[in-house]
Amino acid sequence: MKEILQLLKQNARLSNAELAAMTNRTEDEVAQMIEQMEHDGIIRGYSVILDDELADQDTVSAYIELKVTPKPDCGFEEIARIITAYPEVDSVTLMSGGYDLGLTVKGSNLRDIAAFVAQRLSALDGVLSTATHFVLKHYKEKGILIIEEPDDERSVVS
Repeated sequence: MKEILQLLKQNARLSNAELAAMTNRTEDEVAQMIEQMEHDGIIRGYSVILDDELADQDTVSAYIELKVTPKPDCGFEEIARIITAYPEVDSVTLMSGGYDLGLTVKGSNLRDIAAFVAQRLSALDGVLSTATHFVLKHYKEKGILIIEEPDDERSVVS
């Protein structure tokens, strides 16, 4: 199972036949394992990793750190659920350290993200402070290199 998960993390477009050949299993075994992992919630979905610049996507990304007051009966769960419902939010994680929650947010420009932080996040009950870090360039995402490797133009000297 771990081997199939690792292969799918690297390339979710691999067919069952390719996965079977790579893991010395039958296509039916691979299909059943994937179906079971999807049913059990181990596999939550499949996605595409884009180079926004090459795809001509005018998007701005930001990492936002939130310091929040946990609720006595549910901790951080309630505020995390509220935040995950916003369409601008790509991910929400519970963190250790100086901040409690880490968010990845996308918008069409800096003003959109600034307005989201000021009008929506800061206004939530329990949010004590925020720190916003704008992404300037992606180099690697989910284990996949985003940048092109430069050609080595040095000549060989012998």
